[in-house]
Amino acid sequence: MDLSNLKPAERSKFTRKRVGRGPGSGTGAQAGRGHKGAKSRSGFKFKRGFEGGQMPLHRRMPKRGFHNEFRTEYAIVNLDTLAERFDAGTVITPELLREQGLIRSRSQRIKVLARGDIAKTLTVRAHKFSGKAAEKIAAAGGAAEVLGA
Repeated sequence: MDLSNLKPAERSKFTRKRVGRGPGSGTGAQAGRGHKGAKSRSGFKFKRGFEGGQMPLHRRMPKRGFHNEFRTEYAIVNLDTLAERFDAGTVITPELLREQGLIRSRSQRIKVLARGDIAKTLTVRAHKFSGKAAEKIAAAGGAAEVLGA
């Protein structure tokens, strides 16, 4: 490589189009903004969801029921799933469930439900247990340990 091979960067040699500089420039008068209206004014900015004055979609949709924004969501895991995936004597933690693909993220809170039967001795660590699930785990000789927040 030497000085004879040097070139300017791609598109760096084009001068930008200067609008609103008289009729001879081809972009005088309205400067490419069309005639009148909000979009022709300086400082105009579309608001999120603006549909040109039509009632926006988020306001056209009906609001139904009560939605508690402080609700705690739990990832559900059933006993029959635990029984078929894990061997007896295993300590089941959220990290292990994540590795097995039973829950999506480690930050998810877990609730164990009592669907199916369990005959293996498992130690299950979760954030919440249904009453029946805790009973079935204990009856099989395992332990249901509640994790803190």
